[in-house]
Amino acid sequence: MDTENRSAPARPQSRIPAKNHPDGHRIAGVVHDHVRHTENFTVIGNDLAQHPELSLLAIGLACYIQSVRPGTAVDIKTLAARFPEGPTRIAAALRELETHGYLRRSRERTATGRIITRTVSCNRPGHHAARETTPRRPARRTPPDEPAPRKRLPAVPQPSYPSPALLQTAVDVLAGLRRRDPRLLLSATDTEHLAPGVAAWLERDVTPTAVRHALTENLPTEPLIRPAALLAHRLTALLPPPPPFRPPAAPVPEPRRPLQTCDGCDRAFRAPAPGRCRDCRTDLPGGT
Repeated sequence: MDTENRSAPARPQSRIPAKNHPDGHRIAGVVHDHVRHTENFTVIGNDLAQHPELSLLAIGLACYIQSVRPGTAVDIKTLAARFPEGPTRIAAALRELETHGYLRRSRERTATGRIITRTVSCNRPGHHAARETTPRRPARRTPPDEPAPRKRLPAVPQPSYPSPALLQTAVDVLAGLRRRDPRLLLSATDTEHLAPGVAAWLERDVTPTAVRHALTENLPTEPLIRPAALLAHRLTALLPPPPPFRPPAAPVPEPRRPLQTCDGCDRAFRAPAPGRCRDCRTDLPGGT
């Protein structure tokens, strides 16, 4: 028992990072412990995640918007209720995303006359322009059993002030053309395309009767293959000049201010610069 055992292993030595550690010294900074996602994930580009000019709030908000389902409300009021940041900071972040092309917001008028904000999220700004610069492939032949694509109608003149009443009068003029010639039966899509052109005529002090006469006079006797294209050509080629003068009593219409989105309630209002609407401003009498 008192004999020394020379075959016993020596005491293990602790590893020194600079000498004994197989990896040498550890690298400072983040270390990724990732697992490959197979469901419930969203692909976010490094151009957005590491954007040098966007704020952290704008980057996080863009990631959230890209991850939600289409149709999810992403207005200022909804986002303020979802996140702890207030409406002012969220509105500023949305404007950052608009400036750098990650978000497009437009105002549209519904059939009931209400103005709504339509939001389009873009995960790679500029990809539409890059697609247009690439050479196009030769057109694919249309199989015999597949209908040919519908040709686009020519452009028509646009009115300076397309008021709803003026456009409705233009639609009525186009809808009544079939009473003079059954070949001028137009679809709803063709009528919507041609209505601004008729409104441009009416805006130049041309009566609806004169517009009907110009569009239906001396029509060709053969069948009309594309009556809407013929009407679009006449609306452009025969457009009369503006009236030489206006009555002195008629006031000159003031230019309309652009539509803005309220930073407080997301309501659309007209103002020269972004901000808050009248109901949300505190510096006005009766403001909240």
